[in-house]
Amino acid sequence: MTITHLAAASAAFGRDLDEAYAQIARLVAEARSRDVRLLALPEATLGGYLSTLHTDGDGPDSLPPIIDLDGPELRRVAEIAGDMTLVLGFCEADGGTRYNSAAALTGDGVIGVHRKVHQPLGENLYYEAGDVYQTFETPIGRLGMLICYDKAFPEAARALALDGAQVVACISAWPSSRTAGAADIAEDRWTKRFNLFDQARALENQIVWVAANQVGTFGSMRFVANAKVVGPGGDVLATTGADAGLAIAGVDLDEALGTARRAMFHLRDRRPDTYPVHAGVPAHA
Repeated sequence: MTITHLAAASAAFGRDLDEAYAQIARLVAEARSRDVRLLALPEATLGGYLSTLHTDGDGPDSLPPIIDLDGPELRRVAEIAGDMTLVLGFCEADGGTRYNSAAALTGDGVIGVHRKVHQPLGENLYYEAGDVYQTFETPIGRLGMLICYDKAFPEAARALALDGAQVVACISAWPSSRTAGAADIAEDRWTKRFNLFDQARALENQIVWVAANQVGTFGSMRFVANAKVVGPGGDVLATTGADAGLAIAGVDLDEALGTARRAMFHLRDRRPDTYPVHAGVPAHA
């Protein structure tokens, strides 16, 4: 039996990069003391998220700093990561184009990148959308990445599972409901959706799901936290709930996936020959 400890963070990150590096170092040190091999940090770890997603008023009061893949910011994070695999979010520069991106890296550098595909509300006003789902070999196994709203689309996680993902790290800046928010974040309807999506994506693909999220407030946004590790049966193995901190679970990946897929293997039992060729188009579009 080979147990791999996986962790997801509920943590608050804003515009200050020096503060971000310090917090990353603290979280990595805590995770390392608990033998964590993969740590997922939130969407927009480096430089913070948008301060608002409203499209009916003023836009964000500032935008996240643009970060190059081969720039000093990710090199500094790689130095902090060392032998740990770290997933975190940042605003990626590609020429004059901004992407809301996630990177997986170790002390050796960047292993893979995911550009957020699905954009909620007004996010498309500030970022271009990605269009690729791809998994990567990492020290802990084959890893896929998604960002926040991507988790609401089953096809995104399924694409990663079909590409061999054992683990999907889905990093978020997932807010509470704007129109019908609850005083208790645990009772907020968007908290419930966040948690439901995490469990459903893990179960339907029979993979391990590591979900990080921002916590606290930033601009007009109030984040729901609830970082967690979900097993391939849809069971929550660890969660931070509405608090800041780390959700850590030890998993034998081969054993967990093998057990989940022993009798009913959702990927094997698919019937793509019966699925509409234009399944992405609503019947009454």
